Amino acid sequence: MTISSGSVPSPKYQRLAADLRRRIAAGEWRGEVALPVESELEQQYGVARNTVRLAVDVLVNEGRLVRLQGKGTFLREHPVLDHCAFGPLPAGAVLPAQREATTALAAPSTTYAEEASAAGRVLSAEFEMLIVRARVDVAEWLGLRPGEAVVVRRQLRLMDREPYSIEESHYRAGVAAGTALMEPDPVPGGDEAVLAELGRAEVGAVDQLVSRMPGPEEAQWFQGGPGVPLLVQTRVSYDRRGPVRVIETRYSADRCRLVYALGELSARPVT
Repeated sequence: MTISSGSVPSPKYQRLAADLRRRIAAGEWRGEVALPVESELEQQYGVARNTVRLAVDVLVNEGRLVRLQGKGTFLREHPVLDHCAFGPLPAGAVLPAQREATTALAAPSTTYAEEASAAGRVLSAEFEMLIVRARVDVAEWLGLRPGEAVVVRRQLRLMDREPYSIEESHYRAGVAAGTALMEPDPVPGGDEAVLAELGRAEVGAVDQLVSRMPGPEEAQWFQGGPGVPLLVQTRVSYDRRGPVRVIETRYSADRCRLVYALGELSARPVT
């Protein structure tokens, strides 16, 4: 077995890592089956032991592999959950009354629970409410001056007790004051229900998606490999008067796939 050098020369261990990724993607190793030991990979590829070790290190850092002392090297499998981030809800989902007029928004808070249940997984969350000074970007989206107070409602979601996402909803202090949004607990029906009662039901939203490496606190919470990036979804939602809230959700890129359904989909098979 040889390692293709491609059009641009790269270190041999990186080319070996790329071929191991290919074999993993092809399903050559699954579940609890260990990868070949280093001496075996040496013979397969005709490379030195250090090259094999460096290549495996790359995939460990990416969160694809895990070394178990005395047992070998195995796939580090995180089930990837599809999250309906924008568009029509799954078949059978029930829309709250304030959202019946549109499907072009995020699903209500129950969507995460519905998706977890459909995948046979257990969703749990830790919740807190904070009052902080607005970041420059959040202030701009909400039409505030930088540093003005905002109410942040934070959820740390776990799937089967494994860290899944960090969600932070930012509200103007004037919108949240005197409402259940100031409580340090989840709201029955989700924050959407409170906004609807205030006459601020969301009718549209704009998403920004970026990928970046986690900071130290994020890396500690997600417990991913040091080379696993975060997928950051920032949503600015609007009612008919203007911006209502900014929702920033961070996912570990190896555990979540955001699904955007756009346009007419009546011909799409139901899955």
